[in-house]
Amino acid sequence: MTAQDGVLPADLFMDLDRSGPMPLYFQVSTRLEQAITSGRLPAGSRLENEVALGERLGLSRPTIRRAIQELVDKGLLVRRRGIGTQVVHGPVSRKVELTSLFDDLKNGDQHPTTTVLGHSVIPADEPIANALGIDVGDPVTHLRRLRLADDVPVALLENYLPTAVADLSEVDFDEFGLYQILRGRGVTIRVAKQTIGARASYDDEASLLEIDEHGAVLTMTRTAYDASGRAVEVGYHCYRPDLYSFSITLVEK
Repeated sequence: MTAQDGVLPADLFMDLDRSGPMPLYFQVSTRLEQAITSGRLPAGSRLENEVALGERLGLSRPTIRRAIQELVDKGLLVRRRGIGTQVVHGPVSRKVELTSLFDDLKNGDQHPTTTVLGHSVIPADEPIANALGIDVGDPVTHLRRLRLADDVPVALLENYLPTAVADLSEVDFDEFGLYQILRGRGVTIRVAKQTIGARASYDDEASLLEIDEHGAVLTMTRTAYDASGRAVEVGYHCYRPDLYSFSITLVEK
C-alpha cells in the first residue's frame, strides 16, 4: 500500500511505542525514512499537512514538524511553496570534477529538466571580458537557467560564453545541458578553475529555488578552458544546500 492524494498508508505508524523511551518524533521520522528508501513512498509523493497527520496519529504538531524536519535535513523530503511536503530522490552529491550538473543528475538516475529564464547576446562588461580574455563590449551569449531534478528546483545557472566559441542562437536549452551542446559543436572543455562558497540568497533566487527568503545557497564560480587554453565559459551558479553538496577527495602529497 502506498500514499495516495497525500494520505500516508495507515499501517505505517501502527507500531508506534507511545510509552517507551524512544522519542515519538524519531519513531515517526524513522518510519517515514524506511518508507521512502524502500519505495513505498516514491519520489514525487506528497505528504498530508502537519496538522492533519498529527490529528490522525494523535500526536502534536511540533512532534510531526520535528519528524519531517529530520528528513528535510537529510534531503529526503522537501517543502515546496504552494505544494506542500514532497518526497525527493535524495540530495545530489556532486564530485568536484569537470562535469555538468545535467550529466551528473542524469548519471545519478534523476530526471533533469530546465527552465530557461534568459538567453541573449549582450556586450561583455569588464569582469566578464577579463575572465574570458576578450575586449570589453565584445558580444557574449548570456544564459540563465533553473535546473530541476524530478521537478524539484536544485540550482540556478548563469553562464557567459564568447559568441566566437559557438553559435548558440538556435539551441534548445530546455532539454540539453550546456556542456553537452558545446561538445556537439566541437568545443571540448579540458580545464576549469572554480571557487565554491556560500551566501544568502538575493533577488529572485529564493522564490525560484523554493527556499526561505534570504535563505542560504551554495555557490560555484567557474571559468572553463578548451584544449588550446582559450576561455570558453564563465559560470555563476547557486544551489539549494538541502538538496546539493560537493564531494572532494583529498590525497596526501
